[in-house]
Amino acid sequence: MIKRISSSLIYIGVDDLDLDLFESQYAVPEGMAYNSYLLEDEKIAVLDTVDARKGDDWKTNLREALAGRTPDYLVVHHMEPDHSGLIADVMKEYPSMKLVASTKAISMIPQFLDGETFEGRTIAIKEGDELNLGSRSLKFFMAPMVHWPEVMVSFDTEDKVLFSADAFGKFGALSKCGFFSDEDEDWACEGRRYYFNICGKYGQPVQMLLKKVGPLAPEVIAPLHGPILRGDLSHFLSLYNTWSSYGVETEGVFIAYASIHGGTAAVAEKLSELLKAKGAPKVALADLSRDDMAEAVEDAFRYGKMVVAAASYDGGLFTPAFNFLHTLQMKAYQKKTVALIENGSWAPSAGRVMKEMFAAMKDITIIDPMVTIRSRMKESDIPLLESLADEILK
Repeated sequence: MIKRISSSLIYIGVDDLDLDLFESQYAVPEGMAYNSYLLEDEKIAVLDTVDARKGDDWKTNLREALAGRTPDYLVVHHMEPDHSGLIADVMKEYPSMKLVASTKAISMIPQFLDGETFEGRTIAIKEGDELNLGSRSLKFFMAPMVHWPEVMVSFDTEDKVLFSADAFGKFGALSKCGFFSDEDEDWACEGRRYYFNICGKYGQPVQMLLKKVGPLAPEVIAPLHGPILRGDLSHFLSLYNTWSSYGVETEGVFIAYASIHGGTAAVAEKLSELLKAKGAPKVALADLSRDDMAEAVEDAFRYGKMVVAAASYDGGLFTPAFNFLHTLQMKAYQKKTVALIENGSWAPSAGRVMKEMFAAMKDITIIDPMVTIRSRMKESDIPLLESLADEILK
């Protein structure tokens, strides 16, 4: 897909509609976009390549956009293979081109390209460096651990475009979700799932990046995945600030349950009814055995309060719930209020394991008392759930 974004900037990225799992774990029913750009001035800069899966399509786009010209620079914001897959190809095709990247990224090149270093053809970038292209410069800012250690972003000083690497990305092919933010019906939905599963662990580095780019007052954000953001960017910047500070985006309660034979599911559904009846602004449920795990992670971060209801299993915690909490641990889940419901037929153990797992997380408040169900919910359990709902809504 070739699309002119401005008089100086051309989109040369590609859609991947055949990909089933991004990073071999995240479902992408709407495909995935690998974004790449051509910045034109007295000198020409190619901004990132794409995944080798779509190499032929990208090379066609690049040649069409160049129209016989030779690029001067290849800027590598991020060395992950879905963005660096064609570095060797393009450096070979244009032997006079220089590769511009962070020092850390340059040191990674031989790891991905079988010992290749492009000796004499690299420009190592440090914080605040500028690359002059003629009437404009690209100013660089290091963004380590957003979400790899070598990441940097760049800012077009003339047109105020922020090339944000993986920050502000989104799942979905542009032909499906829209090329610009104002064509996207709901950027936040998949943008949120993308953020918490790709960058969620690295809230502090994202906060540091926001402090760097905020004063630049960008008018366009061009990420490596998802739509080009333009116009009033305050909505996107505000969401990223909330997400990366582990704040509450939506007032309400998220109930995540893992049920073996339906008993725990019935308890979760009953609690949802009680919370709604008592005035909860929103209640969301997820079946951890069947629903998309990445969406459950997204909702765990989105809401300020969460209930985990799980069955006991093999003297521990039912596997889907264990996997969910383990994922939250990896993603640095924090600053939340949590209520627990365990189910067990002879020796309830789920609650003990859940408490141990939450104890390893930061700033988690666990509501007491935990509710214990024996096999199936009974009339005598309803007052316990009523009390738990009251405590959650305090």
